[in-house]
Amino acid sequence: MNAVEYGINRGEDEPEAEAQIRPGDLDHLRPLPRISIHGFCETESMYSLFDKLAHDRRMAKVSFRVNQGSIQAAANMFASAPTPNLILLETSAQPSAIMEELAPLAEVCDPSTKVVIIGRYNDIPLYRELIRNGVSEYMVSPVSLGELIAAISSIFIDPEAEPLGRCVAFIGAKGGVGSSTIAHNIAWGISSLFSQEVILADLDLPYGTANIDFDQDPAQGIAEAVFSPERLDEVFLDRLLTKCSERLSLLAAPSLLDRAYDFDRTAFQPILDVLQRAAPVSVLDVPHAWNEWTRSLLADVDEVVICAAPDLANLRNAKNLFDSLKKLRPNDRTPHLILNQVGMPKRPEIQPADFCGPLEIQPAAIIPFDAQLFGTAANSGRMVGELDAKSPIAEIMSQIAHVVTGRATVKRAKKAGLASILGKLGKK
Repeated sequence: MNAVEYGINRGEDEPEAEAQIRPGDLDHLRPLPRISIHGFCETESMYSLFDKLAHDRRMAKVSFRVNQGSIQAAANMFASAPTPNLILLETSAQPSAIMEELAPLAEVCDPSTKVVIIGRYNDIPLYRELIRNGVSEYMVSPVSLGELIAAISSIFIDPEAEPLGRCVAFIGAKGGVGSSTIAHNIAWGISSLFSQEVILADLDLPYGTANIDFDQDPAQGIAEAVFSPERLDEVFLDRLLTKCSERLSLLAAPSLLDRAYDFDRTAFQPILDVLQRAAPVSVLDVPHAWNEWTRSLLADVDEVVICAAPDLANLRNAKNLFDSLKKLRPNDRTPHLILNQVGMPKRPEIQPADFCGPLEIQPAAIIPFDAQLFGTAANSGRMVGELDAKSPIAEIMSQIAHVVTGRATVKRAKKAGLASILGKLGKK
């Protein structure tokens, strides 16, 4: 976790330093490498921006410290302390005075230290002079979080590097709600609908079912990856993958109880890093658990999908998950919600509108209960779209695949014939 120190006096009537974050604004930004950053802010609004920066998941590897003061305060500090990889400086100085203020800092800065200045004046001659004298970037307030992360990325991330793949994590609000089944179908759907390479990683090491759902019996899988992180790279990962279809590969769970599967919070981080480099899309089947490694993993992925059945325990757990993930991922999209097993005969249920109301979210999809279709698919080792590509449920799975890959947005859950299905189920 990134290190943050705060010590700032807050004033009033300060200029707004940050534009509002909109969903999706940060989707294209990559995680930053292990670097050290010191930020110096003069105003409360910049303090707020630095605070959000410190807690963004893309800063997870960064050591970031926030300090009160101006450019002079930075020069005083680094006169007796080593300089970090990057210094962020807020200044209210006039353009004519900035270069003079920077002179004492330049004398104590390590040559490799980068500097980004956030000022109040849109002055092109000043910008050119700063860049000519070694300043990496000059930004004009108000600055958005996305712009600040992008500026840091442009300094420390190779622009020629391959783009990172998208990681989508599925987790159930309660055991038995079909989260794994949906994750497997969506992984297959993305690979077939969009002709993209997809890796499905089954993270439920003792009880994972992906190997059964795809009728596979691999000798190796995710256990070898998580227990041998020093060997893990794209080549080693490729040896652990099992081909399920032309463009879908499986990193299977051992599904054995021959050992205890206790992990620390960073155990799956190397796997996540390699998956992002290995495929355009990775689907993570996360077990219904809440511990250090699941919290860390859910904080780091690009998208989170919560699957729930329409009952009270699921509603409570889903609410807790949404609240916790909002704290873990303050600058990211709200997790998607899928309501599954809706319309089960003779079971009292919470109506979808009443379920989603306390969560303040529209469901990405509402999947009706269909024991025959899902049971047949599971027992034959096939996906719903393979059994009946024209079924309403296959259409809903396609809708989910579009949403989690960013090809569509959630407005109202598309029913795809759901009303008539629920009507028939209600009469049984």
